[in-house]
Amino acid sequence: MATVLLVRHGRSTANTAGVLAGRTPGVALDETGRQQVAGLAARLAAVPFTAVVTSPVERCRETAAALVAVPGPRGRFRTRPPVLTDERLSEVDYGEWSNGRLRDLARHSLWRTVQVQPSAVTFPGGESLRAMQARAVDAVREHDARVAADAGESAVWVAVTHGDVVKAVLADALGIHLDAFQRIVADPASVSAVRYTEVRPFVLRVNDTGGDVSGLVPTRRRRPRTDAAVGGGVGGE
Repeated sequence: MATVLLVRHGRSTANTAGVLAGRTPGVALDETGRQQVAGLAARLAAVPFTAVVTSPVERCRETAAALVAVPGPRGRFRTRPPVLTDERLSEVDYGEWSNGRLRDLARHSLWRTVQVQPSAVTFPGGESLRAMQARAVDAVREHDARVAADAGESAVWVAVTHGDVVKAVLADALGIHLDAFQRIVADPASVSAVRYTEVRPFVLRVNDTGGDVSGLVPTRRRRPRTDAAVGGGVGGE
């Protein structure tokens, strides 16, 4: 299978306002968010990704557009792929909580459950966190299989989505229960990386907001390992 870069959108106007935007239309990146995604695009310029799939929400579409605006490293990768949209990568449907102020939502009894037992949470008038994880994981795994079939098992692709979605996909890849996903952090414009194989996923990065990305570039055209590196290995492929 291929390697997916899970990208959270840059900082939005709702983030700075302390609002749970959810799927509320018209929530865009703020100036800092635009700078963040421009920096991320520059960092990823060396990575020959072959597909970009995004949440339909505006702040994610803005982030994806910034990533493909910077040319790739060489040859056929110089021109970036078209951006595809998948509803399954959308933000959690927070229902009646959407567009609420976080300080007010924190007073609800449900807030505590969101913190300690998210698998039990269904947002009033919205969806459950279990349903969000299921549709996001299905989307990522399906796109990953398609990319691998089209471009080979050394291919890298990008999924642009939201913080809770990134955390839920990482929890699945790590083999941990959804109730532990609040232990994972996904900052604005961060990159997390997962390489799927027929045996297990390998989590390569979590919440990378400024590190060297050269290790994400495939270095060998061979079938990826499915065994873990006992003792830690030497790094890379």
